Amino acid sequence: MDEGKPLFVQIAEMVEDQIVDGSLAEEEKAPSTNEIASFSRINPATAAKGVNMLVEKGVLYKRRGIGMFVSPGAREQLLAERRAAFANAYVAPLIDEARKLGLTPDDVAQLISEHATPSP
Repeated sequence: MDEGKPLFVQIAEMVEDQIVDGSLAEEEKAPSTNEIASFSRINPATAAKGVNMLVEKGVLYKRRGIGMFVSPGAREQLLAERRAAFANAYVAPLIDEARKLGLTPDDVAQLISEHATPSP
């Protein structure tokens, strides 16, 4: 667990990660708050707060008497959010620094390509 974030946020991110990586598919039943609480060794109310965050975002929905399920389109929604966050956190500062150094977009692409290629 990440000590810098509230537990309920970490719980929400854990479920989001499962949706993004495909281990929790759209229309599939999500873990219950009690299952999450037991697995994470936290208070069920904290787990519920994390799950409710995802309900408010439209990532999960409740089927009365059955449990929480992954909403249709949840994976794409989360991917879009994460792409935007990635661009703001990493790409924008990269571009700003590249401009300061006089690097062209092609120069930056070349640097990325060089660093993405595994060393022999």
